[in-house]
Amino acid sequence: MAKKKEELDPETLELINWCIEVEGFLVKGGATQAQAQDHIEEQVEWFTDQFYDGLTPEEAAKEALA
Repeated sequence: MAKKKEELDPETLELINWCIEVEGFLVKGGATQAQAQDHIEEQVEWFTDQFYDGLTPEEAAKEALA
């Protein structure tokens, strides 16, 4: 079965890129990259809310590390 390339809408791409930036700030805050990725995956709804609430990636990482 051929893998169909899914087209993501611009807002979804923006959210993904935002999460990648958050991951970087979590790593700067002391998490390993694997821990940061796991945390974002486990708390994806919370991070999505922070994205739509207008937090910067750095602000969201600070909240997550608090």
